[in-house]
Parts: sequence; structure tokens; C-alpha cells
Amino acid sequence: MTNINDMTALAKRRGFVYPTSEIYGGIAGFYDLGPAGVLLSNNIKHEWWKAMVQMRDDIVGLDSSIIMHPKTWEASGHVTAFTDPLVECKVCHERMRADQEDEIADHVKKHASRGEKNIVWTDPRQFNLLFKTSVGPVEDTKSIAYLRGETCQGIYSNFLNVTSSTRVKIPFGIAQIGKAFRNEVTPGKFLFRLREFEQMELEYFVKPKEAPSTFEYWKKERMKWHLSLGLSKQKLRFRQHEANERAFYAADSWDIEYDFPDWGFKELEGIANRTDYDLKTHGKWSGRDMSVLDPETNASYIPHIIEPSLGVGRMMLALLADAYSDKGERIILKLKSALAPYTVAVFPLLANKPDLVKKARTIYDHTKRIWMSAWDDRGNIGKRYFAQDEIGTPWCITVDFQSLDDDTVTIRCRDTAKQERISVQKIAQYMKEAL
Repeated sequence: MTNINDMTALAKRRGFVYPTSEIYGGIAGFYDLGPAGVLLSNNIKHEWWKAMVQMRDDIVGLDSSIIMHPKTWEASGHVTAFTDPLVECKVCHERMRADQEDEIADHVKKHASRGEKNIVWTDPRQFNLLFKTSVGPVEDTKSIAYLRGETCQGIYSNFLNVTSSTRVKIPFGIAQIGKAFRNEVTPGKFLFRLREFEQMELEYFVKPKEAPSTFEYWKKERMKWHLSLGLSKQKLRFRQHEANERAFYAADSWDIEYDFPDWGFKELEGIANRTDYDLKTHGKWSGRDMSVLDPETNASYIPHIIEPSLGVGRMMLALLADAYSDKGERIILKLKSALAPYTVAVFPLLANKPDLVKKARTIYDHTKRIWMSAWDDRGNIGKRYFAQDEIGTPWCITVDFQSLDDDTVTIRCRDTAKQERISVQKIAQYMKEAL
């Protein structure tokens, strides 16, 4: 059975994820994407953007600044209320979130393994998650700014700009992909809880009376999207937030949860009915009128907001877990071809034979114009297949001595390991049908 250690090892071994600044010992809550990880991340974002913006007439895109006017975060409540409960172990002085019971239990077990019992914790105190920075040549109270804790505030502050510069009308949405930063007390679980992460968020604006039905619509749409990317249906579920865990401004909140190895069902994507709180609050703090006019009634109202929000890293983690297949003799990452870092890899059978390398290079130069392609001429052919299986490359093309005689190649399928002999001229047709 797959475990998180297996996935972490694969991610580093095959260039998906590296611990950041590893040569200096790393820093908790931060990771770097390697060559394969960048491609997988880009493919996830492409599929999200295609579903949310490209294929819809009622959603437009935005890319707001990471650093915004500090009043943005005062208005949103982040400066005073964006906090987690912090407790400290009085034995080793490690600090943890008081609401993360699993982590606390594991911490107590570590002490117990050393014969230490009766672990005592300090009373919880609130810890603000915003990262502070300074803007300008002088660092003082007037220069304080913040790295954004979520991307959605940039959407709310641009609401009037979008409505005045485009033809959008209620109901409509604004979608954004971008970095967010949270000074988590206890980052961990690999890509699950980070201090720097990338969000894919939609803020969908509707009439107040249409919010409940729109909320149900987006729940269904988002689940369909996760299934379309290949996540196992039996490993996905909905969970409604209890009243005591729901944000005070939210009328309803649900999570799409994934059954992660080692941890069980945890949040993958959140879907919230944020009511009119955000636009109303920013309107009050900025002095700008955030209302819109209903053409049917000629009455003004503040739109309500339905928000599906998903982290790129967490989505990557779920996809890696779901695609990981250990066959004993080999590990296969069964990613959908639209998500796989490379669609096809091209090999010369022997790297020390110039004629084979030249012909393989010609094929590679052609395939990379159409699909993301990998070139590999290291080691024997079996090891190259093994490596591409672990990266998740769906097809491998091998140029051998027969290729020089009859202009054919061997094409191998990742999932079945089946090999076929096809003409070089038919590679594009074969790939088109396979995809």
C-alpha cells in the first residue's frame, strides 16, 4: 500500500519536488518544484483554467498583486483575526496548533517512546498567520505591508474595475491563480500544509436569493472536475463544516476531501457561500459603492459570493497518491496523459551509435513541437523505461537498427508495457488516437 514516504522519495528521485534550500538544511513549509513538478503543476493549472475560464462565457481571469495596500488586510479582518491557536510543549518547547489533534498526539508519542510522560502544554494563545514586510526605503510603522494570505482579496478589491472594464453581468465569476503565504505554526505533511503555496480560486457573484442554488451547482461542478482528472471516486467525498468551524461570515461551507495515504480523508478543495460580507466590508473601508443595479427591479444590492478554492500543491499531492502504482518489479505513475509532465519520450536504442542518435533526434525534434517530450539516452533501455514509468510518461518511442532499414519505431505504452511497431510517418496519427 502506498505511503507518504514512498511518494516523497519518488517526488525527489524523479524531479517533482525538492526541499527548498536543501544545501543549507532546508526550511519548514517551503518546497521547490523540480523539472517534472513544474510541468505537472502547469498542467493542473491549465486544466483548471480551461474548465473555469476558457470554456465558460460567465467567468473572466485576474492576476492581482501579491502585496496590496495594507488596509486590504485590515478591512478583511486578517490583521486582527487571521490567527491559529498556538500551544507550547513545556518539556521540549516545540510549538504546535492547538486544534491539530493528530500532530499533538504524535508529539506525545515521541516523548513516550523516550520514557517521558505527563506532557504539559501551555494555554492556547492566538498567533497571526500573515507575513509582514516593509515597502519603501524606511522601515517603520508607515511602511508595514503584508504578503497576501489568500488570493481572493485581490478579486474583491478589483470588483469595480472588472465590472466597469468588461461586459460581465451578474451572475459572473472572477478566477485567479497565484501565490499565497501563511506563517503556519506547524507546516508539514509534505505538500499538504505549506507556508508558501499556490491557490486556484473562483469568486462567483450572484443575486442573494440565487446563492443557495448556485452553491449546490458549484459543489457538483467541482466534484466532476476532480473526477475528470482521474482521481478515484471512492477516495473523494463531501464534508459539510460544523457551525463551530465555519467562518463567521459564511452561510455554508463544504470540503471536497481526498483519502490521503497515512492520513485518511483531508480537505482537498473548499467551497464556501461567503454571503455579501467581503464586498460590503471593502465598500465600507474604502468608501466605494460595491452595489450593482438589478435591471429587472431597478434596485441596488450587494452580490453574494460563492467561492471554490483549491491549492495547486495539495492537488498535486492527491494526483501523485492516486496515480502511484507499485507493481513490485516497477513503479508506475498512472497520470492522465493531459497531466503527465511528458506526453512522450524518445530514445535511441544505443547512445554510442551516431546513426541511431541522429534519427532519434529528428523524431524528437518533431514530437516536441506538438507534445511535451523527453529525450533520454542514459543507460540501458530497460532503465530508461523504468525511469519514464516513474515520471508518468504515457508513451516511449525507441529508435533501433530496424528503424534505419524500414523507417519504423517501437512505441511502448506505460500502463500495459505493450510495444507496437509503427511507421515513423504514422507517429502523429497514433498519438492523436491514443490521446
